[in-house]
Amino acid sequence: MTEPEPATEGNPGTAAIPAAAGDESAAPTRSGLRNPQAAVRGLGSGTLALEAIVLLLAIQPIRILGGDLGGWGIGAVVGLAVVAAVVAGSMRRSWAWHAGTVLQVLLLASGLLHWSLAALGLIFGAAWGYATYVRRTILG
Repeated sequence: MTEPEPATEGNPGTAAIPAAAGDESAAPTRSGLRNPQAAVRGLGSGTLALEAIVLLLAIQPIRILGGDLGGWGIGAVVGLAVVAAVVAGSMRRSWAWHAGTVLQVLLLASGLLHWSLAALGLIFGAAWGYATYVRRTILG
């Protein structure tokens, strides 16, 4: 009997064939993704990168539309955006998901500086909560 061909881009090999009822060693991943860790990292990284961009773009509208966002407030928003970008680039690290959660709490707390930051904290907190839910579902 010949051995099956390994899976390649053009040839799925036996990786796409479901395992037999009692064969646990050849079971495909639970999610069906080729690399579930990379998919989850991409979701978390994309969420944090989008958050960093939105935070930076929100500074001027907050100032114009009646914000008391002074130097400390702008510094806090820029600091949160930088932290979001750094954590987005560090999603391979084990601490990155916890740091992302802390970042969401800090963004929500920055609502003390301006109410719109609390609104952004709620929106991105919900997005981060969904990302962690997807992570738990895919990776188990």
